[in-house]
Amino acid sequence: MAPRNGLLMVRIERVSTSTSTLPLFPLTSVLFPKGLIGLRIFESRYLDMVKACLRANQGFGVVANLSGNEHALIGTEAMIIDFSTLEDGLLGLQCRGHRRFVVRRTSAQTDGLLVGEVDWLPPEPATGVRPEHAALQTMVREMLKQEVIAKELDIDTDQASELSFGLSSILPLDVMHAQHLLEIQSPDERLDQLTEWVEANAGELG
Repeated sequence: MAPRNGLLMVRIERVSTSTSTLPLFPLTSVLFPKGLIGLRIFESRYLDMVKACLRANQGFGVVANLSGNEHALIGTEAMIIDFSTLEDGLLGLQCRGHRRFVVRRTSAQTDGLLVGEVDWLPPEPATGVRPEHAALQTMVREMLKQEVIAKELDIDTDQASELSFGLSSILPLDVMHAQHLLEIQSPDERLDQLTEWVEANAGELG
């Protein structure tokens, strides 16, 4: 069936020619490529999903819940990089954001797991950081001196795409703004918008 409960915030002009089937995990946050996310898994449908992903060495799709029952139509593939049993007995996951995708159709399995037919967005070109974005580059490099952030981010700060996704993943953005940044297909445009956000929220960033 068509994804009736989905939102698309920007026009998507470039997608892959192949369609894949991907289990979807709706969250109240946005996962960016190169971003790190921790999850606590307790529902049986997601436990089964994790087992299947680990067996096949495949990821699952993270899509943001934007309002009510509406989820984003552009999400990010999450690759499991570590798992453990938490103190409360639940399964804990550490996942790294990988490829972005566009949801074309969704269906629900008998256990309630949402599955999407997705098209992959092509990787962004590995272009350098423009002079007007040098301040963001410096800011991220300073942030990477903090051990916690250094463990979270695995990016090349000399590449505009990785810089923009990395910064987007650690700033305290509201979900709608974060989703808009995820959907932008130009690293320079994403950095332009991040520059505006940082300038507007400089006081909160200390």
